[in-house]
Amino acid sequence: MQKKIALYKTIIGIVAFVLILTAGSAFYLFAQNSKQQINLNEQAEKLPSNIDFWSDYPSDVLAQAIVDRMTDTELLSQILMFGWSGAEPNNLLFQWVDRGLGSVKVFGWNTDDINLVAKSVNRLQSRASKNRFNIPLYVATDQEGGWIRHVKGDTSITPGNMAIGAAGYPVDSWYSAYYICREIRALGINMNFAPTIDLFTDHDSTIIGTRSFGEDPDKSGILGAAFAAGSMAAGVIPTVKHFPGHGDTSLDSHGKLPVIDIDEQTFRNRELVPYEYLIKDNVPAIMSGHLSFPQLDPSGAPASLSKFFLTDLLRNEMGYEGLIITDDMQMVGATAFAGSFSNAVKLAIQAGNDIILSSSTARLNESMWTKNIDEMSENPDFKQQVKDAAYRVIKSKLEYFKSENPVPLYPDESKISEFVPDKEGEEFFLSQACRSITIEKNTSLPIKNSDESKILLAGSLDSFFKAGKARYPNSSTYHYRHDAVNIEDVQSVINGLSYAARGCDTIIMCVSNEKHQSIAQYFKNSNKKVIILSTMSPVFVENLTWADSVLLGYSWYCDYTMEAMIGAVNGEYVPEGIKPYN
Repeated sequence: MQKKIALYKTIIGIVAFVLILTAGSAFYLFAQNSKQQINLNEQAEKLPSNIDFWSDYPSDVLAQAIVDRMTDTELLSQILMFGWSGAEPNNLLFQWVDRGLGSVKVFGWNTDDINLVAKSVNRLQSRASKNRFNIPLYVATDQEGGWIRHVKGDTSITPGNMAIGAAGYPVDSWYSAYYICREIRALGINMNFAPTIDLFTDHDSTIIGTRSFGEDPDKSGILGAAFAAGSMAAGVIPTVKHFPGHGDTSLDSHGKLPVIDIDEQTFRNRELVPYEYLIKDNVPAIMSGHLSFPQLDPSGAPASLSKFFLTDLLRNEMGYEGLIITDDMQMVGATAFAGSFSNAVKLAIQAGNDIILSSSTARLNESMWTKNIDEMSENPDFKQQVKDAAYRVIKSKLEYFKSENPVPLYPDESKISEFVPDKEGEEFFLSQACRSITIEKNTSLPIKNSDESKILLAGSLDSFFKAGKARYPNSSTYHYRHDAVNIEDVQSVINGLSYAARGCDTIIMCVSNEKHQSIAQYFKNSNKKVIILSTMSPVFVENLTWADSVLLGYSWYCDYTMEAMIGAVNGEYVPEGIKPYN
């Protein structure tokens, strides 16, 4: 017994020593951080009264000096990002810029005329330059590649992330981002909400789908890191999304808060892995998603409004030091939990976001603004959180806009056609598409053009018929709508297609959704040679393996993908892509 008591005392002593040592280390780090902050504040106070964004001082000191001298209005405005409706920004958005708005977002509904986009950026940056501290705007968009392409006009339509995952080459991811970002750079856009590193876990998901590199966490992290590096090489800030992972749900947070009910071990071994790669590479921005993980945060809060996910996990545990930007706060996934837009904004700030994104321009006096300005005056802790976020935003801008390769503040509207579409990019995207094409089944390829084989091309895209007719000039064609929405549409297509297919030996057919899948089923047991080209998620062709051949292409409206798929059918090369999920 005496020996046991002595042993217990020894163990207790060791534990006590470890606790004291740990507490001492924590206190030391706290003291060091406090000392550094005091020193930073002292240096900031010594700067002259006439400083602005372009003053020549260290970025941390200058950022601190600016936020210390900002009004509450300037601080809160600096962490907001607004989009605008219509082709050009309205007067309300310019009034927000006068107030000190920090960032703007270019959405897909105002980008058909890219020259007008550049003109709008010029006007907005010019207006921002007249503010008290001359702080330029972050100008963001969603140019992921594939089917998410907010800046339209003549910009490149690329094969997309799942095609990159099928090829499996990080260099493809790097150059995809590089050429995409060189195009938006020409328009004055300096931040891109990409790459998407959500995993293709829920195969029924249409909100993520081919936006994903695939289902492998490590591969997605490697390809995502390469994409981010290519973006930065073009001078555009990448923003990784949607933290902590949108892949295991088929719900769209635009209309409902997705609940992903997975345990912590699964979460850490799967969802977080791609982010670990990007954080290790010092990615400058991460987008927080409106996604609930109740087994990790029992409150049910979306990650975008959760202190646990953004401050405790992302900042403190994972060591992330860049900007955190919310997904659109107008989404139901955010407002339904918070109860109102104004409260969602408040919770987002308290959770640890640095930039609050809204797809619409708020009115100057709406509650989102008035309630949070009042909260700043009444709650010192909340004001400090706003100030901390503004500091990170301004410091980030100082480091970016004073770097060697930032996007010019004022795009040259006369030279846009020289850069959009990117001439080097056009050649690259075709080769990248060829590397991505995957043979799911082959018992009939290649198909060579001959008088003995009567070919019918059936699909919905002009690029498909253009590529097909170039190889098979004597083929017949049948067009059907991409967006057939009901059974009557499907039956009408089947009726017309069955008539068009009379006398044909071979049918080459595009499938990109469930309706196309139903149409293709008509030819099962038809005694015709059927080649299926999957031009979106491969899920839609999983029950079409009765066809003679099935090719996977991953991008439904990309000219390069169509050219690559028809080239493969014609035997011009042997596809080597691998489907990036099981």
